[in-house]
Amino acid sequence: MNILELTKLTKKFGDFIAVDQLTLSIAEGEIFGLLGANGAGKSTTINMVSGLIRATSGEIQLMGKSITNNRHFAKMNIGVVPQDIAIYEDLTAYENVKFFAGLYGLRGTKLDEQVKKALEFVGLSDRHKSFPKNFSGGMKRRLNIACAIAHQPKLIIMDEPTVGIDPQSRNYILNSVRKLNEMGCTIIYTSHYMEEVEEVCSQIAIVDHGKVIAEGTKEQLKSIITDTKDVWVEVKNIDGLKLEPIQTINGVLGVEVSDNQIKINSDMGVNNLNAIIQHFITNQIEIHSIQEKEPNLESVFLTLTGRSLRD
Repeated sequence: MNILELTKLTKKFGDFIAVDQLTLSIAEGEIFGLLGANGAGKSTTINMVSGLIRATSGEIQLMGKSITNNRHFAKMNIGVVPQDIAIYEDLTAYENVKFFAGLYGLRGTKLDEQVKKALEFVGLSDRHKSFPKNFSGGMKRRLNIACAIAHQPKLIIMDEPTVGIDPQSRNYILNSVRKLNEMGCTIIYTSHYMEEVEEVCSQIAIVDHGKVIAEGTKEQLKSIITDTKDVWVEVKNIDGLKLEPIQTINGVLGVEVSDNQIKINSDMGVNNLNAIIQHFITNQIEIHSIQEKEPNLESVFLTLTGRSLRD
C-alpha cells in the first residue's frame, strides 16, 4: 500500500516552475530518501506535502485521501521535522512539546502521556524542565523531533535533521529514525549527507529541475552509472604473481598492475572477493591490504545532477 502518492504535482512562482509534473509513490513502511541540489524543487515538494503551500496543479494523496479535500486528516497524520529548528526558547522542553502536540488536538491525560513519551524517545526526559536556550545544537534537534512525533503521525518528514550537530547526536538521531520506522512510521528523509541516506533509506529518489530523475534502492541507483567495481590489492612483492589465473575468476573483467598494487575490475553483481584472496594465498603472495571499491550515492548524485555549484 502506498501511504503517499504525488501525481503530476506542479508549483509555479510567477513564470518560474519550481516543481514540474512530479510523480512519486512512497510505500507504507519505507524510509524514503529524497535528494536534490539547491533549487531542485525538493523543499517546495515537501512544503506542498506538509500543507505549507498549495500546489498550482496536480494531486497529493495521503493514505488514499486527497490532502486538498481532507486537510484535517492530513494534518493529524503528518509530522514535520523542519531544517530550521522550530522551538520556543522561552518555553521549557516539556512546554514546547505540549504546545505543538496541543495544535493537533491532544488534550488532558492523553496530551500529558504523549508529551512524556516523545521526550523519553529523544532522550530528554531528565531535561523536561530545562529551557532550550541552554541546550546544545544536538539537544535542540532532538527536541525538534519530539515536537513532531508527539501526536503519533503515520508519515514523518525529516528535512536535514542532523545539520550542524556533533557525531554522537547524529548517531542518536539516525538510530531514532530506524526506531520510528520499526514502530510503524513511514519516513521521508532529506539530507545533503549522502552517507546518512545510504545508511538508513530503503528507497531513494533524486529530484532535479522539479522532476524525479532517478528512483530506486541505492544498489539500483548505483547501477545507473556503472555495473562494475574495483578490488585494490597491495602486496609485499609482485614477483611470482600470475595475472592470467586472476582473469579467469568468475566476474573479473580486467587486471592492472602498478608497482605493488593490483587493480582488479569486476562485475558488481558477482561476489568474488574470497576467490581473489584465495588466489594470492595459493601463490604465496603476501597481502598488505585489500579494498573493494564501488560507486557510492554521492558519485551517483553528482553524475546525474552535475558537479557545478548551485545558488
